[in-house]
Amino acid sequence: MSRFTEHDHAHMLRALELAARGRFTTHPNPNVGCVIANAAGNIVGEGFHARAGEPHAEVHALRDAGSAAAGATAYVTLEPCSHFGRTPPCADALINAGLARVVVAMEDPFPAVAGRGIQRLRDAGIQVDVGLLNEQARALNPGFLSQCERGLPWLTVKLAASLDGRTALANGQSQWLTGPEARADVQLGRAEAGAILTGAGTVVADNPSLNVRLDEFPVHERSTYPEPVRQPARVIIDRRGEVTAQHRVLQDGVPVYLVRTRPLGLKFPEHVQELVVPDRHGHADLQALLVKLGELGIQHIWCEAGHNLAGALIQLQLVDELIVYLAPKLLGDHAQPLVTLGDFDALSDVPELQLCDTQVIGSDVKLVYRAHHILSKAGVNSL
Repeated sequence: MSRFTEHDHAHMLRALELAARGRFTTHPNPNVGCVIANAAGNIVGEGFHARAGEPHAEVHALRDAGSAAAGATAYVTLEPCSHFGRTPPCADALINAGLARVVVAMEDPFPAVAGRGIQRLRDAGIQVDVGLLNEQARALNPGFLSQCERGLPWLTVKLAASLDGRTALANGQSQWLTGPEARADVQLGRAEAGAILTGAGTVVADNPSLNVRLDEFPVHERSTYPEPVRQPARVIIDRRGEVTAQHRVLQDGVPVYLVRTRPLGLKFPEHVQELVVPDRHGHADLQALLVKLGELGIQHIWCEAGHNLAGALIQLQLVDELIVYLAPKLLGDHAQPLVTLGDFDALSDVPELQLCDTQVIGSDVKLVYRAHHILSKAGVNSL
């Protein structure tokens, strides 16, 4: 018989819902929600983590509950922290409030926590039950978990394609392949990321802003996330120095990293930095780039790029998630391909993906795939 009751499931589902409210603002911290319920099963306090450096979910829930927290049960989507970071340990706050029980969806893999918060609660005489809705909790924080468990950021590649697998006409025209609803959904993907990755060719050809625009969010999301929204950094692979200060992506003061294989010494505003990575067969070493971005605290990368960069990331097995917005159009044989890949000698060598989600968005279809190297590794298969 499961040790979790219907009340437990309902309250943890609510905690997961609260945690998701921080998904556009908490980076690089994880999304966490907390619900406190009394012995009768009634919710007396709620909270979620909103921004790094601000109180964690447990603190908000305890403040909401007040004296009603004594003898109650807390439902937390991630193990309470046990160390002094930018805020005091949440495990201590739960102990001091007199909680009788804590239900934790998943253990925190961050080395400074890693089970210590759970043990501290148990040492204080609090009943701790772990594992309720674990997979749903993991799905909230792919970037945080990927960085902790693999030492690499989570990489999502977004593509838009016609029914015949083309991304643009032969002359490069691609606006707009998908409808406004799909483009609004892309804004959510950008907002969840710590950085947007692209190539200099895309910047030169399209002169995009690559920012998050709240007024273009899906209508049902706009009222939930008031301005200002957090803007992800921009990472542009630009070995030859093609991007200039006049391009839109450099003009709003958001951090920009121009990726080189050798310093070019060009002058840019202070928010623009060169990021030098090794040369790999005449191209930037993309594996080394991901490692560097992780060291900079970027845990989730959203890639919007042309078929060459997207193909290179896929072929190197660096892509964790592939999102394709499929438009009800046919562009013809000479249109540009979805991705550029090398030749394969056997089907066993081709990149393997698993379809994880399908949505109809306006007139388009959104397909979400996970890479085989993610699905086949224990510990990250539920990201």
